[in-house]
Formats: sequence, structure tokens, C-alpha cells
Amino acid sequence: MKAFEVNFDGLVGLTHHYAGLSYGNVASTSNKNSVANPKQAAKQGLQKMKTLADLGFKQAVLPPQERPHVGVLRQLGFSGSDSQVIAQAAKQAPALLSAVSSASSMWTANAATVSPSADTADRRVHFTVANLNNKFHRAIEAETTSRTLHAIFNNPAHFAHHEALPQQSLMGDEGAANHNRLCGDYGDTGVEVFVYGRQAFGGQVEPKRFPARQTREASEAVMRLHQLKEENTVFIQQDPDVIDQGVFHNDVISVSNGNVLFHHEQAFLNQASALDEIRRKCDALSFEFNPIMVPANRVSVSDAVGTYLFNSQLLTKANGKMMIVVPEESRQNEAVWGYLSDLIASCGPIDEVRVFDLRESMRNGGGPACLRLRVVLNEAELNAANQHVYMNDTLYLKLNQWVDKHYRDRLTEQDLADPQLLVENRTALDELTNIMGLGAIYPFQR
Repeated sequence: MKAFEVNFDGLVGLTHHYAGLSYGNVASTSNKNSVANPKQAAKQGLQKMKTLADLGFKQAVLPPQERPHVGVLRQLGFSGSDSQVIAQAAKQAPALLSAVSSASSMWTANAATVSPSADTADRRVHFTVANLNNKFHRAIEAETTSRTLHAIFNNPAHFAHHEALPQQSLMGDEGAANHNRLCGDYGDTGVEVFVYGRQAFGGQVEPKRFPARQTREASEAVMRLHQLKEENTVFIQQDPDVIDQGVFHNDVISVSNGNVLFHHEQAFLNQASALDEIRRKCDALSFEFNPIMVPANRVSVSDAVGTYLFNSQLLTKANGKMMIVVPEESRQNEAVWGYLSDLIASCGPIDEVRVFDLRESMRNGGGPACLRLRVVLNEAELNAANQHVYMNDTLYLKLNQWVDKHYRDRLTEQDLADPQLLVENRTALDELTNIMGLGAIYPFQR
């Protein structure tokens, strides 16, 4: 049965702001206290989704989360009405209020790890929600993420859902941002590549400056939950030196699609042996592994981090060639754009580049790949999922009108103290769940 890669992009939330919450993410921390434009951020994301859908790619939408998360503030000792809770937090712990108001769920590459039915023993699509326990502001996402995924993929004959791994450092799981899949056709069995930053029980070298967020132990747990075969699975350690240079997730230094792994020369520890293992396992499944390594003398790690060259999307076109989707920042960098121009001219598998303005997301450390969760679905699974989330002309128009109606065009950390922002968020999300046919996925709706 024919299968497709569907990109589920996160819709930017109403509380999108620059608080520098993500230590290790250079863009996030360097833009702390800048003025954000949530309306523009949401529209930039929607434009990318619609453009790709119009080009014939399968595209869908994931909703934002309720923010600020008043329930977490109550867990932390703030009390009274919702507006009183927010006022107390703003006065006593503004950093906490900022954290529970983060719109980071828009980076849905961190939402979950997904394995297609072609790879799993029970021939269902498996989802494991990421616990994101390295960062407080993201560790509070898992419950709503789980409810959202259940609401979209709600047929147990086709879809299997797993809760987030235990919330402690041994099982640090950052979702699909550290997961790649290589295959011939999407519907064929593939090789799943898990990239980790540290191994709690392995004594391997770790980064010295920034935290390694993904553990091997977490990746191994996901492999077991998804019923993957060891002979079709590879575990690779990310180079700790590049983590210390701001490569906080694997998707900042490599991206895969089909049989192509587009990666930097310094992406992985013991890279040659890791690529050899991938090649052997691809050969065993009768498809050719095609690694494209970007040399450091063409693109430095610093330029890769600054432009998010690798936080790109590789999309297979109707003619079998691939298009690479990059942010505007890649075009503005002479070295990166020069490399991309040569890549397109080289007659290799990637023959087209498409540039998007994602400035609002980029300034918080999220490029095209961060904004999407890849889900491979065959025709039966595609039809079994919630049809209201797939991007088309009607949904695009409704969501743009929804954004125009509910979003602010200016937001700072200080604005989070406004209790009206919570009212605006809940009013908007209540309407959104009706537009997208999601039901009561938010705490305030239950």
C-alpha cells in the first residue's frame, strides 16, 4: 500500500515571547527580552504550511497549548482565582510565569517520536510523547500533547500511543528532534536512527558547556515501546563538541529523508563507523544509503547554528528528486548559500531549495524542521486520522481569520502579567478545537 510522509506543523501560540528559556539554544538566549509578534509568527508558520500543501506535499496542523499554564502555578503554591494566581506569580516569580507561558510547543519536532507501521511488529503507527525533562517550560507539555495526538490519531486499529517516559534525567527524551528514519519508499521497512547526547550507564564523553538533553537509555526505551527490530535500528552519539557550540538537538546538525542523510562533517561521534553501521543495515533491507556530508571548510558549525541549514526539511517531489526547505537566514549567509547553490547544481538527489521567512520562530531557536513532526502514513492510516487537521484552502482561510481575531501583534515578558491574556488564550483555543474537530483536549475544557 502506498505511503506518504505527512508533516504536522505546530501552530504558534498566543503567548509567543522571547524569554531566553532554553539554555544551550544560542538563538533563544541571545534574543532574550526582545519584543515578539505572535500574530506574525503564526502567519509565517501558516504560510509555510499552505505553500507546501499547494506544492503537493501532505501537510497538517497541530494546535498550540493553553498558556499560561495556571495548573502548574497552583502546583507551585500560588492560589486564588486564575487572575490572582497570575498576579501573584508576576510579582513573586516572574521567571516562573514566563516559563509557564512559553509557546514552545510550536516546535513539534519535540512533541513525540513516531515509528511508521512498516517498521513496527504489530504494524501500527506508534507515538511516544516526549517528556522534555531537561527544560521546565517544556516538561509541562506532555499531557496536552498526548491528548492532542489521541484526538488526531484516534483509531486503535491503526495507531498505538505511549505516554511520556519517566520524568527524570536518566530518561531524557526530546522526541523526533533526535530521531531520523531512512528508507527506500516510505511504505517499506526502514532503518530508524536514534541520536543521543549522553549515556547514563556508559561512561562516554559528554559535553562540558551545555547539557546533553537526549539519553541513549530513553532512545532504547522508545525502540522497545515501538516494537522495532534491533537489526533495523541504529544508535549514534552526537558529537559533544558540537553540543557545546549550540547544537542542542540532532536536527540542528543533520536531517534525513528517504535514503538521504544530510549532515555536517562534525555531526556524530565516531562518525565513520556510525555511517558504516547505517549503510550495512540499509543494504540488508535492499536500499542504498546516500549520505551527504557538508564539510566544515564549507560550512562551519557556527554558521550551521546561526542559519539552521540542517534544521531544514527534505521533501520528496513527484519526480523523485528532493527539495530542501530552509529559513531566510540561510540565504543571507554567504558561505551557506554558496554551499546550497553548489549542492543544487551538483545533479544529486537534492535539486531545489525553497526559502521561507520564519524570523519569529528563528529568533527563539526554531527553524523549519523544529516546526514539524513527520508522520509516515499509508492510505488507510491517512483516512483513519482526523480529517479536520489536514491543510487545504478552507482550513488555511479559517486559521488566518482565527489568528487575526485573537492574536496580539506585540508581546513582551511584562505583558504576561495581564490576566486578560489567559482569557484571550482560552477563548481562542475553545474556538480552535471546534475548527479542527479535536474535542476537549485542554484542561480548561474539562
